[in-house]
Amino acid sequence: MQFLEGYYIILITKRRRVAVIGYHTLYKIEDTTMIYIPHESVRITHPDESRYVKMFQSIDLASNFYFSYSYDLTHNLQHNLTDPKQFVARDLFMQPDNSASVEINDSTKLFTESVVSKNKFNESESSQYFGIRTYPHKKFVWNLHLLNEALKTDLHPNWILFITHGFISQSNINVFGRPLYLTLIARRSNKYAGTRFLKRGSNFQGDVANEVETEQIVHDFRMSSFNNSHFTSFVQMRGSIPGHWKQEMGKMVAKPAIIIDFFDPFCETAGAHFNDLLKRYGSPIVILNLVKKRERKPQESMLSDQFNTAIKYLNQFLPVEHQIVYKTFDMARKNKSNSNVMEQLAGIAKNVVSKVGIFHNQPTYFTQKPNTIIGRGDKQFCTRQTGIVRTNCVDCLDRTNTAQFAIGKCALGYQLCALGVLDTPNLEFDTDCVRMLESLYEDHGDTLALQYGGSQLVHRIKTYRKTAPWTSQGNDIMQTLSRYYSNTFSDAEKQNAINLFLGLFKPNENRPQIWEYATDYYFHHVPNPFNSRPLTQWWEMGVFKCLPYAYNDVTKACFELIQVHSNDVEMIDGFVDYYRPNEFNMLMDTFALKLSSTVDFMPICTVNYSPFAVRTRPDKRREEILLKGNAIKNPSVTGQSSTSSAASSTSSSDADSSDDEETMNSDGSPDTMSKASASELITFKSLFPSTEEVYGFKITRPSKEDILTYKKHVLMGKRAKGTALRLFPSNRSIKPLSNFSSDDAYKVKPPTVCEKSKAIYQNYVNLGIHGPKNPSKTDMEIYRKYASFKH
Repeated sequence: MQFLEGYYIILITKRRRVAVIGYHTLYKIEDTTMIYIPHESVRITHPDESRYVKMFQSIDLASNFYFSYSYDLTHNLQHNLTDPKQFVARDLFMQPDNSASVEINDSTKLFTESVVSKNKFNESESSQYFGIRTYPHKKFVWNLHLLNEALKTDLHPNWILFITHGFISQSNINVFGRPLYLTLIARRSNKYAGTRFLKRGSNFQGDVANEVETEQIVHDFRMSSFNNSHFTSFVQMRGSIPGHWKQEMGKMVAKPAIIIDFFDPFCETAGAHFNDLLKRYGSPIVILNLVKKRERKPQESMLSDQFNTAIKYLNQFLPVEHQIVYKTFDMARKNKSNSNVMEQLAGIAKNVVSKVGIFHNQPTYFTQKPNTIIGRGDKQFCTRQTGIVRTNCVDCLDRTNTAQFAIGKCALGYQLCALGVLDTPNLEFDTDCVRMLESLYEDHGDTLALQYGGSQLVHRIKTYRKTAPWTSQGNDIMQTLSRYYSNTFSDAEKQNAINLFLGLFKPNENRPQIWEYATDYYFHHVPNPFNSRPLTQWWEMGVFKCLPYAYNDVTKACFELIQVHSNDVEMIDGFVDYYRPNEFNMLMDTFALKLSSTVDFMPICTVNYSPFAVRTRPDKRREEILLKGNAIKNPSVTGQSSTSSAASSTSSSDADSSDDEETMNSDGSPDTMSKASASELITFKSLFPSTEEVYGFKITRPSKEDILTYKKHVLMGKRAKGTALRLFPSNRSIKPLSNFSSDDAYKVKPPTVCEKSKAIYQNYVNLGIHGPKNPSKTDMEIYRKYASFKH
């Protein structure tokens, strides 16, 4: 990086493993250092250099920046597992994801099937393994500007490390010892990136503010090989409403007025945005709009109407099967009217997930039901996800995160069905698995809200589930104040730092400095060049020919084939990187044992160890006891407030003074406190229910027979101990069966294994490689006798 003096080099000094995908390890940056390269004797000082350095360092690289040596974090799993379709010359300045569309013909597909798919990790008799180098998706590379000097030279690709920004977390769904790793990856776009109120809408190229791609991966970790493992994934995204609008922060108000900069009669900006989505994900594009639809003073509803009009206009020029699906859900009004928001979101989620499907790379099991496998199948994979679910409110913060959790919960059910764990894709809320998923999405939402909102989430998933404790209102107020302070006082400096980090502004002595500009509008809004396509053709022809599949998947390119495990090539070995056989480590320090698991969410006194078993929470049981007839729950007990919290933001306000409807219950009655409920006394039994009500068993005093049986076992143990001392005195050594002749920390000589044990293990290995063999005649005869006996 260079400002007004010489170059600096930014080094990653500490890293932390946060996730594994197959053998590939994903790291989070923990610490960096910035070193000035020229010697101090030749340094020419500049008065503004220190201010630029301080501004650049305000982007905390130790906060939610991730990388991997062997896995492409800038693309989703489906794209990474797709075979490349063409070879191109190595040019890292080339941007295949933003380049003009090429014609798709049969020769391109034949080239892939005949050449590349046979060379990518080809397990032939000669044991030659090949990998490929592909281009990253530059929209999610945050250090692209910092690599410019490296990309200008003929530097070896091993030295080029792409950094992504967002959120990554991984947990283990422990199904009776079977490890299923659930990974949540959020990639934040570097296009039109910035803070909450300073970046709204979209630029002329169709890049929207606050765009984040969220990928939910579930894979069976019993086999850690990347190519042969059982993977499922689902991708969704969030982003601002594509259009030219803003909110001015000049006045000291919590909710600045929404202003339309100018109207786009031919919807060119929205067309450019959805053309990019078709190129990356295919069709259909499903939009879930959570913006308010009815207000006394039109604000959010004005944006919603404009968005709806743009979708109707763009759909005129697409075939019916590829048209954009538009769904609206006034989440704030539904929550205020005491409706079951999560139940309604679950219905919407099931509908939209079934439209786009999930990615599943392995063949289905014979016993799986057809309606549990969703997605578009092809020759390479069982199913592909074609299309994307795009969720937005105004800020893409609180409401958006809750809706994405509901969609992710629905997708998780289908993913577990594809892995053969569940028979039906239905997951109940009060299960260990869903509670773990809720925790992941809470952390996901908090991280993204801190990045472009200045505080954590104000209204959480528990708020919309009506399970948030009343004590959380104080925290909500503090989060709202923190967000308001950040938006008013510190966002301008933070926006300048982002523009500097991404290279949108390059310091120059002969030009005004970045803090002297009144606005950064022209840093992000570059006028579009002359477009030769007619206005009615907002999509590119090459993109259109690939539908419903993604153009980026169909035209995937690689620029180098690499022989893996070759002595001539230095590269990262995923097996060695994960297991570290050359290091002496403690077993408890391994990543698999430190990983969060559904066992952590399991009650202590339980007899059902399934992560999909419904756990009845004590507070829920207490709510059921207090709730008689149509009486409303006591807010001091259930944790709900009878009045709306004042801690709200533009994104997540449940109560809005501009609403023109009286707050109503789900049955249509006014929201008034029932006298019977208010006067009902709270008993000790209701506050502390018995174990039989909560866990399903009752603690009783043991019977006399059980006590006598226990005493017999104690006496037998004492007598056995005395007999053992008489038979084996202390001066007599007892040799165990597994005796090692030499055993220390450096060398061990294992005992000899008999041929019978070797044959059993070899049959076990062959079963995993080649599958089960046909049963022998003796086994078939035994089965016939058994079947005839049963009939």
